[in-house]
Amino acid sequence: MKYLLSFLMLPMAVTTLAQQIREVTSPDGSVRLNIYDGTALSYMVTVDNKLLIEPSPIDLVLDNGTHFGGKPVIRKTKLTRHNDIITSPVPEKRRLIPDRYNQLTLQLAQPFSVIFRVYDDGVAYRIQTHFTDSITIREEKAVFRFHGNYPVYFTQVVKRGDLDIFHTSFEEPYDFKTLDSIGPQQAIFTPTLVAPAQGPKILITESDLEDYPGMFLKGNNDRSLEGLFAPYPIREDTAAGEFPQLVVKRRADYIARTAGSRKLPWRVMLIARTDRELPANDLVYRLASPSRVTDASWIRPGKGTDEWIIGVNLFNVPFKSGVNTATYKYYIDFAKRFGFQRIMMDAGWSDYKDLFKINPAINMDSIAAYAREKGIGLSLWTLALTLDRQLEPALEQFSKWGVDFIMTDFMDRDDQKMVRFYHRVAEACARHRIMIMYHGAFKPAGINRTWPNAVTREGVLGSEYNIWSDKASPPHNLLLPFIRMTAGPMDYEPGLLDNATARTFRAINDKVMSLGTRCQQAAMFVIYDSPIQLFSGNPSQGLLEPDFMELIGSIPTVWDTTVIADGQVGEYIVTARRSGDDWFIAGMTSWTARDYELDFSFLNGDSYAATICADGANADRYASDYILINKDILRSQQLRLHMAPGGGFLIRLKKK
Repeated sequence: MKYLLSFLMLPMAVTTLAQQIREVTSPDGSVRLNIYDGTALSYMVTVDNKLLIEPSPIDLVLDNGTHFGGKPVIRKTKLTRHNDIITSPVPEKRRLIPDRYNQLTLQLAQPFSVIFRVYDDGVAYRIQTHFTDSITIREEKAVFRFHGNYPVYFTQVVKRGDLDIFHTSFEEPYDFKTLDSIGPQQAIFTPTLVAPAQGPKILITESDLEDYPGMFLKGNNDRSLEGLFAPYPIREDTAAGEFPQLVVKRRADYIARTAGSRKLPWRVMLIARTDRELPANDLVYRLASPSRVTDASWIRPGKGTDEWIIGVNLFNVPFKSGVNTATYKYYIDFAKRFGFQRIMMDAGWSDYKDLFKINPAINMDSIAAYAREKGIGLSLWTLALTLDRQLEPALEQFSKWGVDFIMTDFMDRDDQKMVRFYHRVAEACARHRIMIMYHGAFKPAGINRTWPNAVTREGVLGSEYNIWSDKASPPHNLLLPFIRMTAGPMDYEPGLLDNATARTFRAINDKVMSLGTRCQQAAMFVIYDSPIQLFSGNPSQGLLEPDFMELIGSIPTVWDTTVIADGQVGEYIVTARRSGDDWFIAGMTSWTARDYELDFSFLNGDSYAATICADGANADRYASDYILINKDILRSQQLRLHMAPGGGFLIRLKKK
């Protein structure tokens, strides 16, 4: 009778056959989730009548052997329909986010529930526990068994010396292989994109990660992927070196010890019928816990400078450049001139092991006073191990200096203890009205909704890799919007002003160049989600190109609307974003030159004043070549643009 009542609550949303199969459909009916409760609790996913994921088991095993996976008994079902609007206080994709899904909760005879949600653009499930006392979780079984041996884009952990496989900065290039090539000894960090040649793509990740280890994936040399979780650290040592960090020397035989009554993270499957649906998908944000910051009005997104990638290698200045007071005042002047909101003082402003031991070449009071006078914010780099030890007094001192944004670096883990650190620091920073960015970090997994002051993070192979490698290439850059960016904002740090082709590129410390054109670097400010965008280029070069820098300075970092006009994974993308009445449109291409016909029909006005930054006639040989054009654009027009190999374009449209 309970099943009949659920059926009556929402016609056609749930079907029960012989009490073995329950079917939940998406609001538009195109995504179907079947849940089986025979010999094991499992799920199956069908999209547009095409089977994507075959029956895949779900289970949770406690240290005393309690679990629900074998012949589960369902005591109660509850079906709900949800249709609401989320207003994002820090909108990296869009301010008003429709949140529309059908949800089925299965309450089991054991003290567990499983919650399934079906959206038009994805499927998710999570396990809920109902114990009075705390519990120790030995294992979670999260299996994704695909219907075919599909190709998959994945990033694999590279083992570090004598450390275990769960130590990683989450910065690796993507591999592209079939599912059966991935074995049980490999650890893959998510998001991971499974890409059938025909039919929808499906991206695996997670959301609402808190007080629990993050989910890696491993293969079984077949058509399946399976969740892999770092065991709890029971002995840590401090690894020596320039940037000391805690590393795990011994782990427990369980993955988490946690509250007995709680909800575990969502296991998320994004669905994209076309490639261009992926970059704007914000399902991870929708699934995360709502904001715990009651008043977020003090959070100020925007652009900043960073000096570390170029090695503070300035020119045309009357002082010796370096980590010193004169250099940072120069950066403040640069930020003020071109409309940036803040500067970053990266590693070196203080002793790495003591935030109160200031570099003798730095006068923090003088820099802070100068920044206040110019209306520019200060941002500071910190080492995670040091910040954790000095957290409260350090945040108090930062506030006195007017610091509203900090970076913390070198965590390189996502076990339960480290995940707790992220939330503890985000909460402490929120109390002091300070924004936080994590480097050496795992994916956001929804923390940017729960703690909107946790505005961005690394967890991406970005611009700094140009210092020592050729990994940050245009083909890699064209994978990021479709894969990594789905898990939340990312700090790539674009804007390098020294640019190179594949033939002319060299990895040179202190003279860092990008692979690809100047316009590809400019386009990243629009295409990549990050409410704090750090400009990594050399300000001395920027001062020689004021028109270009004024265009970069005018780009917002939060958006009312995002439209992915076109795109193909790893090949090209065209993104349009609106802030108020103004639109910014950007395109990027891989090493394949491309002519693109831009259609303006998505605009909400008829006439705009356009500033167009496009690859120059010789950008295929001299990658820093670009043109700047001002002209009027009508909504009814089309504009033909040429992107050089590794190129791009950037357009600002101001409504007339």
